[in-house]
This record gives sequence, C-alpha cells and structure tokens, in this order.
Amino acid sequence: MKYLLLTLSVLSLSVFAKPQIDYVISSERVFNSDKKSFEALDIAICGKTICDIGQRFKYRSLDVNYIDYGTKVISPGFIDPHTHSLSELKNEKTSANLNYLTQGVTTVINGNDGKSPLSIAKTTKQLLSHGIGTNVAFFIGHNTVRNAVMGKEDRQPNTREMNKMKALVERNMQAGALGLSTGLYYLPGTFATTEEVVTLAKVAANYQGIYETHLRDESTFNIGFLNAVKEAIHVAEQAKMPLHLGHIKALGVDVWGQANDAIALVEAAQQRGIKITADQYPWLASGTSISGAVVPSWVREGGKKATIKRLKDKRLYQQIFTEISENIRRRGGAERLLITVTEQKGITGKTLAEVAKDRSLTPADTVIELAQGPVVKVASFNMSEQDVNHFMVKPWVVTSSDGSNGHPRKYASFAKKLTTYVLEQQVLSLETFIYQSTTATANALNISDRGAIKHGLSADLIVFDPKDVTVNASFKQWNVLTSGFNDVFINGQHVIKAGTFTGALAGEFIKPH
Repeated sequence: MKYLLLTLSVLSLSVFAKPQIDYVISSERVFNSDKKSFEALDIAICGKTICDIGQRFKYRSLDVNYIDYGTKVISPGFIDPHTHSLSELKNEKTSANLNYLTQGVTTVINGNDGKSPLSIAKTTKQLLSHGIGTNVAFFIGHNTVRNAVMGKEDRQPNTREMNKMKALVERNMQAGALGLSTGLYYLPGTFATTEEVVTLAKVAANYQGIYETHLRDESTFNIGFLNAVKEAIHVAEQAKMPLHLGHIKALGVDVWGQANDAIALVEAAQQRGIKITADQYPWLASGTSISGAVVPSWVREGGKKATIKRLKDKRLYQQIFTEISENIRRRGGAERLLITVTEQKGITGKTLAEVAKDRSLTPADTVIELAQGPVVKVASFNMSEQDVNHFMVKPWVVTSSDGSNGHPRKYASFAKKLTTYVLEQQVLSLETFIYQSTTATANALNISDRGAIKHGLSADLIVFDPKDVTVNASFKQWNVLTSGFNDVFINGQHVIKAGTFTGALAGEFIKPH
C-alpha cells in the first residue's frame, strides 16, 4: 500500500507540475494571427515552445526572466519560402545565416527553382552536425533529379529513367521534403514535357506534397507568361496537389500589365478547388547570370564547355546574335542589366550598355564575350511597379527573397517590403505584411508548428519597432546587413539580443506537418 501511494504521488506531480519557464516576453503589440491585429500580452517560453499566453504583466511579479518590450511589435518569426541559402548553411563560417536572421527571418526554404540537394536526408545530417542559425526546410528539385538521371540532354526520359526519377522524388519525400519544385525556364528542366512534370508531381502528391515552380516562362521567352501560369495550374490539377508559384512576376516589357490576367487565371482555378499560393520579392529587378538572362537555352545545353563551343561557332553566330539581342530587348534593353558580381575585371557596377560602349561592341556581342568567361551576375530591372503592387495585395501572395549573390534581396527583402510598401507607400497595412510573412507562408507550405504565436507552437519570435527597421543593402552594396530587428528568438533561444548575435545556432530541420 505504501508503494502504491508513493507511485500515485509521483504520477500526480508529473501530471500537474508546470514546465520551467525560461523567458517571458511582453508587449503592447503582440501579433494575433487569427484576428490579424495586435494585443497586449505576455508570452511564456518553456524550452523550445510557447507554453503560455496571458494578459500583459501577468508574469511580471513572478520569479521569471521577464522582458518588457513596451510598444515594440512581437511577431512570429518570418518564414522565407524561397531562398538560395544552402551554400551559407553548409559553410561553418556562415552557417549562422546572419543575412536572414537580421531581416527577422527564422526559417528559410531551400530547393526552389528545381535545384536542391540530391539527398535531403544526407544534407540535413551535415547541416545539423555543425549547427545552423535558422530553421531550414527543403523541396526536392526536378532539375537536380533529371540531371542526376539524364544529364543536361534535350530529350525525353525512357521508362527506366522515369522510374529512377520517380524513385529519387519518393526517397526525398520520405525524408521530409515539402514537395516537388521545378525550374522549367532553366536547364535541364526546360527540356521536360508537362506530362513528365505531372508524373513526378504525382509521386510528391502521394505524400501530401506541394508543387512549387519557377514558371517555364515569366515573359515571352518560349510559351509566354500566361501560358506558363496555365501549365502550372494544369500540373497541380492533374496531380491533385497544392500549387505554389515561385517569385511571381511579369518579367519584361512584352508582358507588363499582364499581372491582372495572371491573377484571374489563379483565382478561377481557386474557385475550382485548387489550392494556389505564390511568393514575391519586393524589388523591381530580378537577379540571375548574364547567360541565364539572355543566352538561349539551346546554346547552353550540355554545360559550360558546350556553350563556349557554340558561342565560338561562326556558323551559329547570326542566330545566336539575333536571339540574344531579342532577349535583351525583352528585358528592357542593355541599360537595364546591371552587372553586380563577377571575377571578370573592370565591369562590376556597370550596365551591359556601358560595358558594350567601353568595348566598342554591340550589347549582344558583349554578352557572347562575357558568357565565355567566369560567371557574370546581373540585376535585371524588368518589372513594373503597377504589376508588383497588383500581386502584392493578393491574400494568397506571401513575402520571399529569392536571395542570391549580387542582389540586395538576399539581405533586405523583408525590410524593403516593410519600409517601402507598408510605411512609405502604404500598399499594405503592417498587420497584413506580418501575416503574409508568417502565418500565410506556414499555411502555404503545410508547416503547422510555427508561423503564429500560439500555445504549443515553436517559439520562433521577433521583436522590432517598424520605424527603426532600415534597409542598408543596395544594388551597389548588395551584401550589407539589415538593422532594426533587434531581438530574435528561434526555438526558444535568444539568438539576437539587443541587436547583437549571441552565437547561438538554434536552427532545426523542419518537415511538413
């Protein structure tokens, strides 16, 4: 009887004992995702999770680590659904991912545009072995899978090759991928038929995956912007899965003004029951290489050596020259292509038009020269403000960076959207901006354990005064950290404290829930 009473006593303590509170953070303006408004609240953090939410000052008189942030905003950590941050996360010197942390981003997605690790399980193990500064999740990339099985060849897969690709998609979905991503504008995805994509998307759909895509065409490069939107919707409809449109835009002079037509296509499909979301970075310039921007895909087939061979082939010169010239026109002209990063000397910070003038060449001939040397990154100023605004206000469009070297979007996209489109132009309210950068993104990606401030969710939280947030990066100095997101918590750890990185690598691998 004595032992029974002792056992019952221990069980009673374990059931009713409250978890240890590590922090309580408090503010007049805590974001409520359900109401899309601010409330005066205390937030208790126990270990990695939010363990209580109560009225403001509920915990102030108790013996806890209580931080009163006054009237600063406390928001869920931003979730960036489209980054290219894997190289930084892999490198122990840069794995803190400070360019994202200082934007208030606590979770980054990789594997977009059809390019991902071939083994998400192996990559995740490597990242967690040395620690990462942000949470990370992955798509499995179609281009990566196709390249592993078929190389960069312009042909269709045979049955054996298709089965190999399906097996690779399935293995990575089992490892926790969010879904299948494609980059049908890029090699070798551009060689794939719609039906090839549908076949592989169905594999991801078996695991409740998402179809995420860099459209086959955002301009008039091949099938046209609106036809590319239709293709993406067709894939999702046939595979019976949600669709997410990566960095949605109307790129280039030929399609300026088509944002509303694209929106109509999406919303008609939504009415048919297809879940469709998109992300958008808040800049009028995209970023890529000079080759990716204007050199035709057939010239780039087979890789760098094959590309250079074709560029030097006098029999192909006129066709290549004509197509490059047309692609430059589509993007608004050589003066709209700014060279931002390259090992080629004397051209960084100049437009293609300026480099062409310096060399006494046409812009197309300049591209033919540049494409034979080390990679030349460009910012392509190819979007209209009106189209950007039309997409931004849609409730199914969330915030992203598409961060890449040579473009300030990698260091300042969330701050740019806040300062320009919320505070200055008032295209969005502060509440809508936060919702589109947190809860809406989590919902779009099937991530249910973060993205909101609720009991039991992971304690990914950021604290900021909107008026203090400053974009420090520019197209001339693209890699300068944002300031103003002075306190950041990831999985309950205070990783940025009063504007200073604490050294904590609190990031985790996130699987869809």
